[in-house]
Amino acid sequence: MFRPGYNDDTDTANDTRNVLLIVSTLIIAVTFQAGVNPPGGVWQENKEGEHKAGRAIYSSQKEAFYTFLISNTLALSTSILVLMTQTCRFPYHFELWGAIVAMFVTYAASVFAIAPDESVKFRYLLATAALPFGLRIVFEIVNRLRRKPT
Repeated sequence: MFRPGYNDDTDTANDTRNVLLIVSTLIIAVTFQAGVNPPGGVWQENKEGEHKAGRAIYSSQKEAFYTFLISNTLALSTSILVLMTQTCRFPYHFELWGAIVAMFVTYAASVFAIAPDESVKFRYLLATAALPFGLRIVFEIVNRLRRKPT
């Protein structure tokens, strides 16, 4: 029968880590692909005063496109955080982290290339990408302060 959630009695740490790795990798693949190839594709030609070749067609709907970029970037960066924490101290983890960082830079370059400058506030995208990492750092500091013996 369907049993949602984590069960301390039957689920092992390795099983949990494997599930997290699979799910985070799937989310990374989907969000990366969506960032590189936005919904609706990109314009193939320049049309003076209307659009430029290589820009996302979807960006003509400014609010919807901005919501897509923020949500997609948040999902990607959160999944990358999960992947990085779950592979910490694995063999070749520094090489893996280098590949992850390079992939994230590629995603950012793609988003900057397809998004019209006038419709996207890039500082908000950068803050969105950094948000999961910043929150994790804050949570770790708070947890360490709570456990600190007095």
